[in-house]
Amino acid sequence: MKTQNIWILPEGIEEILPPRAGQLDHLCRGIIDLYASWGYQLVIPPMIEYMDSLLTGTGKDLDLKIFKLTDQLSGRLMGVRADTTPQVARIDAHNLKREVPTRLCYLGTVLHTRPENTGGNRSPLQVGAELYGHKGIESDTEVLCLMIETLKKAGIEKTHVDLGHVGIYNNLVRLVKLDEGLKEDKELELFDVLQRKAMPELNDMISEGSLSVEAGKMFKALVTANGAIDEFREARVLFENINSEIKSCLDELQSIFELISKRMPEVTLNFDLSELRGYHYHTGIVFTAYVPGCGQGIAFGGRYDDIGSAFGRARPATGFSTDIKALLDLSMSKIENSLGIFVPCSDEPGQMEAISKLRNQGEIVICELPGQNDTPEDMGCDRRLECQGDQWVVVPQ
Repeated sequence: MKTQNIWILPEGIEEILPPRAGQLDHLCRGIIDLYASWGYQLVIPPMIEYMDSLLTGTGKDLDLKIFKLTDQLSGRLMGVRADTTPQVARIDAHNLKREVPTRLCYLGTVLHTRPENTGGNRSPLQVGAELYGHKGIESDTEVLCLMIETLKKAGIEKTHVDLGHVGIYNNLVRLVKLDEGLKEDKELELFDVLQRKAMPELNDMISEGSLSVEAGKMFKALVTANGAIDEFREARVLFENINSEIKSCLDELQSIFELISKRMPEVTLNFDLSELRGYHYHTGIVFTAYVPGCGQGIAFGGRYDDIGSAFGRARPATGFSTDIKALLDLSMSKIENSLGIFVPCSDEPGQMEAISKLRNQGEIVICELPGQNDTPEDMGCDRRLECQGDQWVVVPQ
């Protein structure tokens, strides 16, 4: 019988070893401190909850991503969280019940049944911030700016952000349903085509009669309406006269563009009106951050005002999340792990007091063990503690 390598981890699941674990810890502390300086309070939701709670307000977006199991105590179906946002929405609506705008942040591992892309990670270390209780471009702008500051804290300077608004697609689909009776299966097909920006397939839907030529023209324009502010202005000419709701969505996008451009002129802003990530989840502005050379988005956010309704309190909400492990991999800043102070094996008077003092000052102090033959460099030390006269002093190694 062939012996299995029982130490092999499942595909897409990783363990983090030194020195990367120390670098990751350093970055996590810096990001949470950043959020605290903006008034965002840390919450720590549970890793596992009942499925009813984990899927609340998310449609079917998360269902296939969640590992499921049966609770042996209650018999109810439970899931390992694949996204922390629904949990934080529950905390705001059901546990805190504040009337004032509430700023919350979180940090923890989530688990996905499948990776987002081939060979990807199934256990992201998700960090994010959510702002509840305010509906307006000011709160959307604050959250977007904090997302950009998060990337800067991770050493990612060159970013560009795509802005979209799910309300535009929602209104277009609603109008086509009313005018042409768009079937549910064709709506799902249209959604998939727009997500992939598959123009040939969109043309096929028009030629086969699933969409009228006029409706097809609108959705084709939605796909091509991406780029800088000039492309957005061209798109406005086509879309803003369709109805007042779509005009309002376009106004929100332009206002946020102007606010971010004023506050963070170094950030490249683009528009993507067919950006529908989290469509069943978000209700307004959506945004994605990218870095040059990386085809996948690295941070995602937007407005999701309806998510708390199932918890008895539908407050306006906006937020974002990202994977800290991905940020560390993309960082241009080299996070150096601190080197320690080597202490030779000894019981001389005053040595333990000197060691305690150094550790209280934040230094790493590593004591030699009896019979050990390793060098201080082997132990990660660049200094040593020596007794000079009646004083213990730190000297270069």
